Amino acid sequence: QVQVVESGGGLVQAGGSLRLSCAASGSIFSINAMGWYRQAPGKQRELVAAITSGGSTNYADSVKGRFAISRHNAKNTVYLQMNSLKPEDTAVYYCNANVDYEDYYGMDYWGKGTLVTVSS
Repeated sequence: QVQVVESGGGLVQAGGSLRLSCAASGSIFSINAMGWYRQAPGKQRELVAAITSGGSTNYADSVKGRFAISRHNAKNTVYLQMNSLKPEDTAVYYCNANVDYEDYYGMDYWGKGTLVTVSS
């Protein structure tokens, strides 16, 4: 089975920084892309940042210039460096991995989430 595990969430003051990590493991043939999503109370889950196996990136407009996604392919790991954090960044952050696994292709697997709280 495929496992996706996030870490690095916590409490930080506005203007501060935090780095999230996510590792995918299991009988993975290949990882097509990995990304970070977030969901605040009462709101829909939204894309924060994503990166493909080839290194292409995509960011939500609200985090451009503040967040940066990076990867370590050999470890099936992605990172989200979050700078200049704002209270509106407060949410549960979920890691997603789109993988080719056994007889399945392009399947999405999700971590359980890590809470980021930004105080004013």
